[in-house]
Amino acid sequence: MLTAAQSSIMECCGTAMGQTQSIDRTERLERPEKIITNGVLVSQEISCLEVKVDAEKLKQQSTKEELMFTVKGSHEGTQKISLNPDSTDSVMFHCIKNNPTKLDVTLPKKMLSSILAPAKQDSEKNGFLTLPLNSLPLQKKITITGDKTFDLHVRAKKCQQGHDVRLGFGLCTQEQDFLHKRKKYVAVALKKVLHLEEDLQEHEVPVVAIMTTGGGTRSFTAMFGNLLGLQKLNLLDCISYISGLSGTTWTMANLYKDANWSQKYLEEAISEARKQVTKSKINCFSANRLKYYYSELKERAQEGYKTSFIDLWGLIIESMLHDEKDNHKLSDQRQAVNDGQNPLPIYVAINLKDKYSAQDFKEWLEFTPYEVGFLKYGASVRSEDFGSEFFMGRLIKKLPETRICYMQGWCSQRCMWSSIFSVDVMYLWNLTGNSEDFWHKWTKDRVKDIEEDPVPSTNPHELETRLFTSAGPLSDTLRDVLTGRPTVAEYPNFLRGFQMDKDYLANEQFSTWKDTVLDCYPNKLMETAENTLSLVDTGFFINNSYPPLLRSQRKVDVILHLSYNGGSQTLPLEQVGKYTTEQGIPFPKIRMTEEDKKTLKECYVFEDAENPRAPIVLFFPLVNDTYKNYKAPGVEHTPTEMEKGKIDVSTFHSPYSTREVSFSEESFDNLVKLTDYNILNNENLIVQALRAAVERRKQQKE
Repeated sequence: MLTAAQSSIMECCGTAMGQTQSIDRTERLERPEKIITNGVLVSQEISCLEVKVDAEKLKQQSTKEELMFTVKGSHEGTQKISLNPDSTDSVMFHCIKNNPTKLDVTLPKKMLSSILAPAKQDSEKNGFLTLPLNSLPLQKKITITGDKTFDLHVRAKKCQQGHDVRLGFGLCTQEQDFLHKRKKYVAVALKKVLHLEEDLQEHEVPVVAIMTTGGGTRSFTAMFGNLLGLQKLNLLDCISYISGLSGTTWTMANLYKDANWSQKYLEEAISEARKQVTKSKINCFSANRLKYYYSELKERAQEGYKTSFIDLWGLIIESMLHDEKDNHKLSDQRQAVNDGQNPLPIYVAINLKDKYSAQDFKEWLEFTPYEVGFLKYGASVRSEDFGSEFFMGRLIKKLPETRICYMQGWCSQRCMWSSIFSVDVMYLWNLTGNSEDFWHKWTKDRVKDIEEDPVPSTNPHELETRLFTSAGPLSDTLRDVLTGRPTVAEYPNFLRGFQMDKDYLANEQFSTWKDTVLDCYPNKLMETAENTLSLVDTGFFINNSYPPLLRSQRKVDVILHLSYNGGSQTLPLEQVGKYTTEQGIPFPKIRMTEEDKKTLKECYVFEDAENPRAPIVLFFPLVNDTYKNYKAPGVEHTPTEMEKGKIDVSTFHSPYSTREVSFSEESFDNLVKLTDYNILNNENLIVQALRAAVERRKQQKE
């Protein structure tokens, strides 16, 4: 007796296909399907289908023909197998187990007449065979015989049942363990700073975080000064989290290569940063460096990654900040936090959707040494698995972990548009010493419409560089990544295959981050998950890295907002105040007068005394207020030193414009001294906030 699957094949192919082995339906494993959900996403069981072609009947005939196999709804979609008689290739499909599924086999046109001659006319017209998959037994090879051409073997297999995507809104086990260890450092530091008589119990230790904004080389440099100031005050050990984007991710990535960076005096790290910031960037665009970029992009593509302009930008950042290749990866930073010896770094990005602006559609992602996760969906993967291919929560295709320089590329796209593509830098490229002829011949008369001050829109998909180059493998590769793709970093979406829970809109965690025009349309949301992630700098929406710190699970008590914004210092803070109000996220009210905004002080404290769930926020704008007159807290400049206090960080003529990729040694030193001073001069406000947080923790326990 033929099964439904075989009957379908016989009906399609007539007598062209021979008799096949019968299938007993009772051999199928019958049991209830196991469904997993976190209240937002639903994961179902998956099955695997192996397809193999035996083309020995072609004997020694040489052919370039291929069979094309399609399983709609599978992870792989469509795959091909050569009909070479010596080929032993097979393909595997991963499908949702209990969904109605079929295998479509598209036949080579040259073979249609011989294979389908006796078959029905519509089969010849369509040129494919169809095999329903629901009737296939597990672990049994089914052979479908073609009299004149090939044998087709299919086998249904069990797939791994464990999940590689963690579904849950809580902190991962590794981060919980980190916090337990980190609180020991924090407790000791707070006892010293607050002059406490007794040791703090673990539940009395507040969670303090540093939140940074972007700003290219300016933020990279200024952050070192702020951290140095905190270290001098013995406050760095009070910090449990540091979040960053854009240029501050450069600072963080550099620091976390050292497993004990916060336990060492920061002068050494600052000295190395000074060397990199003040060096000429001309060599970043030399012929040798371009060949290096080409080689790295080629290797990245061979590993299975999609390459884009953002990858090239990441390599340029690597050259600007290092003298040699940096093999550092995000998961490597675990060695710097596993014992709780440093704050946990959190890198922030947003996922966009094609044809939607960042205002209409963005999804927050956080990156830690442990995990990469969506805030809204409660789904995370191990940091070393990010970039690999997943389906229904299972790791399907493992790719090598990406180097951190590529992550820095999409973490800092916003500043890219006001630096690399400024006319000034293009002019310098053409004046490059040793590579002048190469670069001149390669780009002259081929660069068009590059704006002098390109301001990125909130839709990165619209950005174009309009760069045309001559032929050649190096030129072709760079041309491809510069012009052929949108300016987003594309990675496989690890949400692929998941469905939305029927009650997802009622989930409190989802509602907290429900801020896109598609959130009420589950099919549209999962349609997005079917595609690649389109990651961009959060600056396309708002220039801060607050969201991961505002997750209720982290219970952050105090946030030091370190601003490095190039325009309005208060705008990002006001934006996050508005955003948290709209989303119902506990956050203090941001009230600043117009006079405050005109003459900014070094530090402002915002607190919601009526809501203990709202963090205390200390806002440090990038300003030169009292430093004009004081070189250290309480120590005035001498008359001969007054010029040193005149550091311009706010006017159009400031040497710290976002477009600047290099600073002079004097400018670097001045910015570090200024941001160091602004922390030192506001020690009392920081200590008061920490004391209030400790008292609040004690009261909550009572």
